[in-house]
Amino acid sequence: MQNNRQHVIVFLAVCMVLLASCVSKKKYLESQVALRYLKYDSAQLANKVSSLNTTVADLQQQAADQKKMIADLQSQNALLKSTASATQSELTQRQKELQEQQQKLSQLQALLDQQKQKSEELRKKMADALSGFSASDLTVTQKNGKVYVSLSENLLFPSGSAVVNQQGKEALGKLAGVLNANPDIAINIEGHTDSIPIRKAYEDNWALSLARSASIVRILVKDYTVDPVRVIASGHSEYDPVESNSTSEGRAKNRRTEIILSPKLDELYKLLEQ
Repeated sequence: MQNNRQHVIVFLAVCMVLLASCVSKKKYLESQVALRYLKYDSAQLANKVSSLNTTVADLQQQAADQKKMIADLQSQNALLKSTASATQSELTQRQKELQEQQQKLSQLQALLDQQKQKSEELRKKMADALSGFSASDLTVTQKNGKVYVSLSENLLFPSGSAVVNQQGKEALGKLAGVLNANPDIAINIEGHTDSIPIRKAYEDNWALSLARSASIVRILVKDYTVDPVRVIASGHSEYDPVESNSTSEGRAKNRRTEIILSPKLDELYKLLEQ
């Protein structure tokens, strides 16, 4: 009986040990599972932290890039404002220069119109003064703002001579009356010949054309008191014909003296020099 009791006690002790062992193993397994979860959670958290750090770094870089972009835009904006200011200043200057040029052009056109009007008035006065002479010997025309009085050799000179005849002196006297009444007119006297070589008192046609223009100058200045400062004498020989020298009619027209009258352009030249 006592032996049975001892067996029961031993059995219970063994069961208690086995039970305790089972409980400890279960807790151990549970703790191992919990540890794995903790490690997993820790790894996940570490990954999140790393991802967040990367995101933060990216955001910081983007912020830096945005800051640099803003600085660049501000710099460009300042440059554009400066350029716009300079451009506006230059545009204002250009507009001012354009207005000045337009004003000069208006003044120039007014002076040209005035010159043209004076030239036309002078042509009419000269044509009226010389109306008594034959149209074949004397013409008065206007070209390029100047008045051209063309006098034939037949009206002024004997053939091959530079001595003005009486009819020619009368024509020059009427011409001088208009010139003296218009002191602001410049006078250019040009002698012209045909292409036939001269064989008398002059070396060549150059000498004859110059002698004829000089003779007319002397008569205008000495006999009719035209201001010599206003007068220029020149000779063109045969080299400025108005007709062909191949015919007698053409040669007759080429043997002429042209008195070219030009309104003084002092105001015009001053304007052009500005």
